[in-house]
Amino acid sequence: MSFVSTLSIRLTADWRLGMTCAKFLCATFGVALAVSVALQAQAGLRGNVLDANTASEKELLALPGMTPALAKTLTDRRPFLAMTDLNTLVASSLNAEQRTALYRRLFVQLNLNTASDAEIQLIPGLGPRMLHEFKEYRPYKAMAQFRREIGKYVDDKEVARLEQYVFVPINLNTASDADILSIPGMGQRMLHEFKEYRPYKAMAQFRREIGKYVDEKEVARLERYVTIN
Repeated sequence: MSFVSTLSIRLTADWRLGMTCAKFLCATFGVALAVSVALQAQAGLRGNVLDANTASEKELLALPGMTPALAKTLTDRRPFLAMTDLNTLVASSLNAEQRTALYRRLFVQLNLNTASDAEIQLIPGLGPRMLHEFKEYRPYKAMAQFRREIGKYVDDKEVARLEQYVFVPINLNTASDADILSIPGMGQRMLHEFKEYRPYKAMAQFRREIGKYVDEKEVARLERYVTIN
């Protein structure tokens, strides 16, 4: 075999090997990228459960057990920074059964990593066993983790129902647009402002910069959903 033929065969083999490696690296990178995207933290998809801090008066009045007086008191007292605060208010007007019916449609989402037992147990239909499982997998890094772990115990439909009541704080410096927009009441303008002041070094910076656009109560409500860690 001539030198030229031998060289041609070797070059062809090297090219094929290079293409195989390139495909492998692309596939690996693609998987890693998909995992990275899937692991973003965010608020759970709310479905039929309204956010108590952003629901309109019309939406509130359509809920079970809600009266005009209670709706007005609720809107006057917002924002609620903990579900237990909302429960204390509502308990003065509704009994336990009525509150459970209301919470199937209205809630203050819980931080999966910090919510107390009392808050978690306010989720309708959640018993001691699921309370244990919620806490078992802390710290949560993403909603995908919640779906995977809780999905070991209940079906997809129940996971989706439970997801409506919870969130995992987003990282202010790395969160995608979709993750930021998962915060209840978040619109395009505030999305822009969240990103405008990156990188955030401390929560005090977040409060100062976002406080240019909304009042202290709204800053406190938004702060529940974010972290810089």
